[in-house]
Amino acid sequence: MSDTHDSGRAATSMTLLDKLRADQPDAWTRTVRLYGPLVEYWAGRGGATGADAEDVAQEVFREAAGGLERFRRDRPGDTFRGWLRGITRMVLLRHARRRSQQPHGSGGTAALAALNEVADPVSEPDADDPAPETHALYHRALELVRGEFEGKTWNMFWATTVDGRPPAEVAAELGVSTAAVRQAKSRVLRRLKEEVGDLID
Repeated sequence: MSDTHDSGRAATSMTLLDKLRADQPDAWTRTVRLYGPLVEYWAGRGGATGADAEDVAQEVFREAAGGLERFRRDRPGDTFRGWLRGITRMVLLRHARRRSQQPHGSGGTAALAALNEVADPVSEPDADDPAPETHALYHRALELVRGEFEGKTWNMFWATTVDGRPPAEVAAELGVSTAAVRQAKSRVLRRLKEEVGDLID
C-alpha cells in the first residue's frame, strides 16, 4: 500500500492555518493538540498551575478562535506562536484581576499588586521557549502527519532528519537506494510544511 499522502486520496495542500480560517471542523482540534501543552507552559510561567493553567489554555484558544481574523503576518517576526503568547498574556492578566477581586473590595490597590506579580510570558528577556518545549512542539507537529505514511517511509525520514544519520547508512540498513531515503525525507518534510508550516515558525 502506498503512503496516504502520495496516493489519490491525499488531503488538500491547505495549511492548518488556512483550514482554521476556512473553519474546517477538525482544524482547531489539531491546533489545540499542537499548541495546548505550550500554552499551558506559558500559563505556568505566568503563575497559573494545575486546573488554572488548563482554564487559561481553554480561554486562550476561545479568544484565538474568536479573533483569528486579527492575526496578520504583515511584519517580519509576526508568528502564530507570538500571537498566541500575546493572547496568553491578556488572559493571565484577566485571571489575576478576577483573583484579586473581593466581594467587598476596598479599591484597586490589591488588583494592581496582583497584576504586577503576573510574570509576562511575552516580554521577559528569558522568556524564549527552552529547547525541550520547542522540540516537543515540533514532535507534536510530526505526529499530526505520521499516520499518512507507511512505516518504512517514516523510518527513513526519522533516521535521517531526527536522528541525523547519513542517508547512505540508512539506505544500506534498510536495503533501499540512497535516492529512496532522500525522497522519503523530502516527502514527509513537504507534507509537514503543507500541514503546519504557518504555525510553527
